[in-house]
Amino acid sequence: MSSTAKKPSVWRAFTQPAAWTMFFFGFSSGLPFLLVAGTLAFWLKDKGIELKEITMIASAGLLYTFKFVWAPLLDHWKLPGFWKLGRRRGWLLFAQLGVIAALLAMAAFTPDRLQAFVLATIAVAFFGATQDIAVDAYRIEIAPESAQGALVATYSLGYRIGLIIAGAFAAIMADHIAWPLVYATMAACMAIPIIANLMAREPDVVPVQTQGWAHAMQVAVVDPFVDFFRRYGVPLMLGILAFILLFKIPEQATIGGIMSPFYIDMGFTKTQVGSITKLWGVWVGIVGVFLGGAMVARWGAWKSLGVMIVVCGACNLLYLLLIPNQGNLWVLTAVISAENLTLGMLGPPTVAFLSSLVNREHTATQYALLSSLVNLPGKLLGFFAGGIAMTTGYGMYFVITVLALLPAMLMYAVLTPRMRARAAAA
Repeated sequence: MSSTAKKPSVWRAFTQPAAWTMFFFGFSSGLPFLLVAGTLAFWLKDKGIELKEITMIASAGLLYTFKFVWAPLLDHWKLPGFWKLGRRRGWLLFAQLGVIAALLAMAAFTPDRLQAFVLATIAVAFFGATQDIAVDAYRIEIAPESAQGALVATYSLGYRIGLIIAGAFAAIMADHIAWPLVYATMAACMAIPIIANLMAREPDVVPVQTQGWAHAMQVAVVDPFVDFFRRYGVPLMLGILAFILLFKIPEQATIGGIMSPFYIDMGFTKTQVGSITKLWGVWVGIVGVFLGGAMVARWGAWKSLGVMIVVCGACNLLYLLLIPNQGNLWVLTAVISAENLTLGMLGPPTVAFLSSLVNREHTATQYALLSSLVNLPGKLLGFFAGGIAMTTGYGMYFVITVLALLPAMLMYAVLTPRMRARAAAA
């Protein structure tokens, strides 16, 4: 393209209908996420369940990291009854209704019937992850690459509003009403994105036609994975996969069930935690998202990603300040502000980088695989977080999460020349 070519309008990208559709879809994705993680941990803590068991139950969100397993269904299988809405919107409606049903089941069973309650929690995570598959594929297919930055920003805004409702609002409500009513209210909030889904436009993408069962398996399961190595070559793709597995460990290791008990043990109430971490912090994170989008526009995805991996990961050390300052709201506010700002700034480079690796012939499957791999190691660490913290103390756990930066940045240094060469060629 000529250097004098007119660049696409940033404001036009934000005013396109798809950008605001993504706002509501982001809300739909964000709402159930904390309800099977941090908010759930509050409920379990109130019931007197041991920290080790809390982090294991609240790791139902691990299902999000395995969504690539059933993602091919969303690319190639016609869902009976829902197909009339279109491939992406039909699957999304199915998942949204599933989230509502599973949240109501959690409210009905409560931790007093723990086995059924855990199964309902896993169902929320499954349908929430299925939502994410459909929404990510919709985002990539509904608009050209030049408009993806705006879609990521409005999606992130909606996602974080969902986190506010499921985090701050739910935690504050729980100080005044019973937890089952809180979760029933969260289920009712899902009506908003359902209405947006029914009014949205389906992407104009024709799915690949298959002939027979063997060909369908080849197209849906084998080709999406082989395609990565075909396009990038085996050595480079293996290096990219290793980097993807490493760079978000510090972030993901503090998203699960470990943090809510930590805040309580540091002398804060649920209302204080909800107000600062899930309300104020989320708005700071929204600022971070738009700053991260500006970084991508200025420096590109790869350079922005390298900077934010280090900054965001190192912020986990700030949690150490809470240990000698228990109950100090000013210190909590400062720590949460820094954490959420950097987490927000890490989001756009991450999404832009992963989206750049995807072939639109296999949108749902490939993006689901990449976004699953990027979260898997940190979530596995989060699964064992309670046991580690009980053995070593909270402080050492946070130090361990930051040490994961070392292999991640080594891989970043190794990959940088190749990634720059590919960007220059493109």
